Amino acid sequence: MSHPTPDADWDNVLQFVNDPLNMDFAHREKAATQIPTPPQSHAGSPVVDDSSDGSTLVSISTTFHPAAQLAPSQTDVVLVSLDGVFFYVHQATLLAVSNNGFDSRLPRPTPLNPANKDLDPFLSVPDHSSTLNIILHAAYDMSCAHYSPSFQSLCQAVNRLPAYGISPKAQITPSTPMYNILLAYAPLFPLDLYALAAGFDLYDLAVATSSHLLGFPLFSLTDEMAERIGPVYLKRLFFLHFGRSDALKRVLLPPPQVHPPTHDCDFNEQKKLTRAWALASAYLAWEARPDLSTSTMESALRPLAEHLTCEQCQSALRERIKNLVVQWSVVKRTI
Repeated sequence: MSHPTPDADWDNVLQFVNDPLNMDFAHREKAATQIPTPPQSHAGSPVVDDSSDGSTLVSISTTFHPAAQLAPSQTDVVLVSLDGVFFYVHQATLLAVSNNGFDSRLPRPTPLNPANKDLDPFLSVPDHSSTLNIILHAAYDMSCAHYSPSFQSLCQAVNRLPAYGISPKAQITPSTPMYNILLAYAPLFPLDLYALAAGFDLYDLAVATSSHLLGFPLFSLTDEMAERIGPVYLKRLFFLHFGRSDALKRVLLPPPQVHPPTHDCDFNEQKKLTRAWALASAYLAWEARPDLSTSTMESALRPLAEHLTCEQCQSALRERIKNLVVQWSVVKRTI
């Protein structure tokens, strides 16, 4: 059985790089495993890696690859990440979301079919593939959730968006996949996510995240984190905590309604319930936690009924607790 010569294999590789969509699938698949290893960051074009086993591999993005149909037109830019992963993209898409030509790298003659044959067909970018992958998904308005990116990678990508002229405020809105994947981390990293949203004035994301900060002890906020959040959103977070604490005291204050005196329960007898309510509500108000749950309220106030013999007083207590729970549940929980 004959085997293709090394020169024939190399011709397939060159054809794949220059015109990948015009190759038949078998040749394209074979060439994809033999593309030269990307160069170091100081070099331009790929070079052959004379490995001992005679084979050379290159990493190509599983989303941004030559055969991916992410746009009607063919890919015309190849980005090479810091760790040597190839991303085949469309410069028109990147230019549409960038206000600085994707860090002054675009526009340029199409690398895959260059007008200048001496033009390096690859563009090196100073970011790791995990970061660049998220940035490109944001530029294409695609979800990168299937990659399960870490929260740290997402933060790194968001912080790098302005370097490529991409506005986080424009690309991270409630209707975008990037917004949803960031918000999924709110229960795990609420303070860091709130700081990230505050830093880029991502108001909707900050609002949605702030409800997860109701239990955060404000006294433990560091100077570094306060600087990251900034004065405007820091003030909103403090006002959220103080506002809910004040609201809790207001809704707790009124005691249960008194009923007309009866033979077994006159006004003096009903004062026992009023005093008991005052003590129990004072305990809750002293804590005054912004994240106080309605179940905690009920568990603190319902035992008062055990000391009541009057059916009307018990009914008044149940009604008061019910109204209290409703009032507390509608108090604003976000900035």
